[in-house]
Amino acid sequence: MTASARPDARRNASPYLYGHEAAAVARVLEGGQYGHSDLTEEFEQRIADFLGVPETVAVSSGTAALHTALLAAGIGPGREVIVPSMTFCATVQAILAAGATPRFVDIDPATLCVSDQLLMDALTHKTAAVLPVLFGGRPIDLSAIQGELDERGIAVIEVAAHAFGSRHGARRVGANGALTCFSFGPIKNLTCGQGGMVIPRTPAEADRIRRIRLLGVVQSQGERANITSYRVEGFGLRYQLSAINAAIGLVQLDSFQSAENTRRYLWRAYRDALAPLDGVRLVDVDVDRAVPHLCQVRVPCRDEVFAYLRGRNIGVGVHYPPNHTQPAFAAWHRGLPATEQAGEEILSLPFHQHLTENDIDRVVALLAQALKAIGGS
Repeated sequence: MTASARPDARRNASPYLYGHEAAAVARVLEGGQYGHSDLTEEFEQRIADFLGVPETVAVSSGTAALHTALLAAGIGPGREVIVPSMTFCATVQAILAAGATPRFVDIDPATLCVSDQLLMDALTHKTAAVLPVLFGGRPIDLSAIQGELDERGIAVIEVAAHAFGSRHGARRVGANGALTCFSFGPIKNLTCGQGGMVIPRTPAEADRIRRIRLLGVVQSQGERANITSYRVEGFGLRYQLSAINAAIGLVQLDSFQSAENTRRYLWRAYRDALAPLDGVRLVDVDVDRAVPHLCQVRVPCRDEVFAYLRGRNIGVGVHYPPNHTQPAFAAWHRGLPATEQAGEEILSLPFHQHLTENDIDRVVALLAQALKAIGGS
């Protein structure tokens, strides 16, 4: 990518490639095996080694990962799933795709993440699973309530779409014993172009997930080439990760330390630049443990600030409009005051690995101008 083509603060987010992805994809195209292949399994093993877990299951998207995890955990019709309203709508759509009912829960205003107490307060006799969303990449510690959830047979499914590489203590997210779902979409910390992954808790759960991602089909290694030998043993979907996407992911994984360092550096640069601004609160992602996916602030008159910055080619965004206020999910609306206030104040600043400190200084300077102009109007 030439310097003139480099994405800058005009983009809220942008994929970051390290330069070898195209050659890796070309090798797959030349080899002729484009779908699930040995390269997909190599990617699964490399991610397992990176996380320090026995096995992983790669799927076609983060939404597919969550849908598959819910099905593998036995979540279906008549079951209730506790989920923060402050998340991408794909989280809720996966719950509905499994046939379950979402029950929205409020968030900690400082982190935009759910707390263990908020989760416990939201439980009902119908609750079958809780979905802590690791918003912005911030890990969530549920160790204080894990025992009680286990006793009540409630599954914990981590929605870690933002959090690949983040840590629970000394361990990476995904290695703490929860059923964990990652997204490897275009703008994630690690991208496959499009893809996702489920980290199973047991070998039996891994087998269930693999059957679900391949239309309920069970095949041995030797049966794969013989289309007449497969057995369909249950419900499933076409959720496999292609070799093309796995090739991109392997290149990205080789350079992930660079992504980790850069994203932390940029987030800290924003933190330092924003510190003098009155009326601006930076959403805490615990950057010492997280690999940040977003850089968000809370500002007064958010919509006016948004328009001011967009009018000056600054790629601000809003992540996310609360789901319980969406028309499609109105049946499950409940009052969530912290979420609703955050929904009126949060502003996502441009945040991607192409940014420079000069870009950040420009964003913050224009944010200061916006606040001054709007406050004086």
